[in-house]
Amino acid sequence: MTLPLRHSPEVAKARAEGAAIVALESTIITHGMPFPQNVATARAVEAEVRAHGAVPATIAIMGGQIHIGLTEAELDQLGQAKSVAKLSRADLAACLATGGIGATTVAATMICAHLAGIKVFATGGIGGVHRGAETSFDISADLMELAQTPVTVVAAGAKAILDLPKTLEVLETQGVPVIAFGQDQFPAFWSRQSGLKSPLRMDRAEDIAAAHRLRGILGLPGGQLVANPIPLANEIKLDVIGPVIEAALAEAEAQGIAAKAVTPFLLNRIFELTEGRSLAANIALVLNNARLAAAIARHLI
Repeated sequence: MTLPLRHSPEVAKARAEGAAIVALESTIITHGMPFPQNVATARAVEAEVRAHGAVPATIAIMGGQIHIGLTEAELDQLGQAKSVAKLSRADLAACLATGGIGATTVAATMICAHLAGIKVFATGGIGGVHRGAETSFDISADLMELAQTPVTVVAAGAKAILDLPKTLEVLETQGVPVIAFGQDQFPAFWSRQSGLKSPLRMDRAEDIAAAHRLRGILGLPGGQLVANPIPLANEIKLDVIGPVIEAALAEAEAQGIAAKAVTPFLLNRIFELTEGRSLAANIALVLNNARLAAAIARHLI
C-alpha cells in the first residue's frame, strides 16, 4: 500500500521549484462557518499566504486520499459537503480506508503536512486542556501532536474557551516550545493578553525558522507552537470576551454537550452572543497567522 498523498497542481509545482509552502487546516471550512462564507474565507487565507511569498496547501481527506492543496473545484466541493468528519490522529486512517470526506484538525493537519514534507502550518488557535479536565479528562490531541510531529504551528495561542494555564502546563510537560511572537505574554486567541507569561519570546521570523532547524539537528522530537497575537485593531479584550465565554460554557454544560461537539457549540454560541464580532476577529487572526507562517516558511527553504 502506497502513501495516499495527492498534491494539487499549485503545490506540486511549488515542491518541484523548492518554494516555500504553508499548510492550512480544513476544519475552519467545514466546521467554522456556513457556505459560501467558509469558502470565501479559505480563499482569502490562501491569498494572504501567496501575497507574502509562499504557496498555500489546504489539507483535507477526500476520496481515500490526503489532499495536499485543493483546487478551486475541490474547495467548493468541501465547503458544501454535508456530514464531514472532523479528523484527528485517532480517526485519520479510518476515514481514508472508508473513502469518506474529512476535515483535518490541528493534529491531523500536522501529521499530513509532515508526510508531505511541509514544515510550517498556520491555523487560528490550537486545542488544549478543556475547563474541568480534572474530572472530564478532556484534553485535545493537538498538544500531544505538537510533542511528536516536527511542524512549526502558528496560532493565536490556544482557544480562549480552554483552560489556558493547564494547557501551558501540559505543553511544558510534553517539551513543546511555546514562543510568543513580539510580546512577553501568551495571547488568548481573541485577546492579545491572557495574563500568563509565555515561556519563550521571539521577534523575528528568521529566529523561529532557525529554532525549527536546530530542533532537528539536536534530534529533539516534535514541533513548535508560535503564539502570534491578534492584531490590535481586531482584538476583543479579555474583560469583554471573558463573561461571554463563561455564559457559553454554562449553556454547554446545561445541555450536556461533550467531546468533539464542545468547541463548535461554544464558538457558535460566542458568535451569537457577540453579534458576529468573534468571527470577524477569528478571520483577522487567521490572516495574521498566515502572514507570519509565510515569513517563517520562506526562511526554511
